[in-house]
Amino acid sequence: MTHPPQISTPPATAALAPTRAWVGLGVLVLAVTLLAIDGTVLALAIPSLAADLGATATQLLWVGDIYSLVLAGLLVTMGNVADRFGRKRVLLIGATVFGLASAVGAFAPNAEVLIAARAVLGIAGATIMPSTLSLIRSMFHDRQQRTRAIALWAAGASGGAALGPLVGGALLENFWWGSVFLINIPVMLVLLALGIPLLPESRHPSPGRFDLTSAGLSIAGAIALVYAVKTVAKDGFTLQFAIALIIGVGGLVVFVRRQRTLDFPLIDVGLFKSKPFTGAIMGTFVAVFAMSGLLFFFSQYLQLVEGHSPLEAGLRELPLALAMIVVPVFAGVAAKRLGVNRAVGIGLGLAAVGLTVIAVAEDSGTYTWIAVGLAVIGLGAGLAYTLTTDVVVGAVPASRAGAASAISESAYEFGIAVGIAVMGSIQAAAYTANVRDLDLPADIAPHAEDSLAGALGVITDPATVESLQHAFVAGMQVTLYTGAGLLLVAAVLGWRLIRPNQLTNDNEHHEDAGSHVTPDPCVTGEPGS
Repeated sequence: MTHPPQISTPPATAALAPTRAWVGLGVLVLAVTLLAIDGTVLALAIPSLAADLGATATQLLWVGDIYSLVLAGLLVTMGNVADRFGRKRVLLIGATVFGLASAVGAFAPNAEVLIAARAVLGIAGATIMPSTLSLIRSMFHDRQQRTRAIALWAAGASGGAALGPLVGGALLENFWWGSVFLINIPVMLVLLALGIPLLPESRHPSPGRFDLTSAGLSIAGAIALVYAVKTVAKDGFTLQFAIALIIGVGGLVVFVRRQRTLDFPLIDVGLFKSKPFTGAIMGTFVAVFAMSGLLFFFSQYLQLVEGHSPLEAGLRELPLALAMIVVPVFAGVAAKRLGVNRAVGIGLGLAAVGLTVIAVAEDSGTYTWIAVGLAVIGLGAGLAYTLTTDVVVGAVPASRAGAASAISESAYEFGIAVGIAVMGSIQAAAYTANVRDLDLPADIAPHAEDSLAGALGVITDPATVESLQHAFVAGMQVTLYTGAGLLLVAAVLGWRLIRPNQLTNDNEHHEDAGSHVTPDPCVTGEPGS
């Protein structure tokens, strides 16, 4: 086993037996899997909670979006907090808050409380996510072992997002919608029970001054920008949209400029000078963007249009989850034979083909082709995400891997948030436009235009219901074709920007370059508590 020269291994990490390290990895994978599941588990519960809480279409979007939006906005800030106070400590505190917020969400009396609980879950999730990759680096010093560990981590993240609807369906088949929150509590208890003795503590030895202004700019800019997208899709080009857009774009521009002048920036924007790094981040964002948007409205399609129960709908989405879970098994082989850039490009291209297949198959009502489309999406998006995660770590020097990981995780979570906001808003706008073309009676038109779930609660005429279902499918097809087009663009960019030998030569260069390798503060460990 070859260890990076001149990188001193702390006693606690050195004493960690291989079996102990892999069990500890299981704890980290469990954490990231649960976070990913929580981002999509509510998709199947949308119809039932909409009826129970009387939520509007806008509130439903916020219920689905606020968790990932807050998580993405706070990832960088909480990553810096973990650098200062210890990644293990912050992870365990976040797990405790996550469990408590889940209990509040499960028994929320109205949509407002549910949205607030989801926001707190996002805050707690932001304390957990940044610690996972950094802890993996401190637990696995051998390059091949760490690459394998990262592949398992990626499988947990991508597979968890795809498994969310199945977990939700199984719960909703027998319990009320709040059960999708209660499942978090026992998982978090297991995480705490195993994480305390197994995970090593890790922190940055000299993190520098924490810049509150940068934290505020990043959070405000991200939230305002997504809010602008949601507003323009729902109400058009209003004053509210203009104000949100100015705040969002302006806040992020000022944030980026400020990072270039700070001695201790929250994000090292200089990393984007690396074309492979930029291509990998873009591939991660677009792959997750397309998949999360699909999951948000596809579950509604299976229940509200096809008439399946929550469990039946979850089972019909299983091909997507299974495909994403098996991807890490052959991702390395694909990268070696095709080159990383081609493998990422082909993966994103396959995901685009899958979206197109589903769009066409919806008109026929044949599930076989829908299942094929889901499997193709899972294979393609999973392949791209697994490889781009490893590229991000390998595209920068070892001393900057912590900052690179934070950006990668932010791209993943922001992709979920923006995917739900943009794709959900496009679908809602297209559905509303199609409903208005039906020229419905004035007493039912407002209910029909708001959402299909709300319309089915008050409209019983079979012919009208069928027309509304066709309007929903047509709107969904618009979003699927939009996502497919974006994936094709990202496939071309990933093919051109990422180098063919990114995973082999770069990692060896950064980790085995003799005296040129400097100690990485992101893997400085301390005895676990």
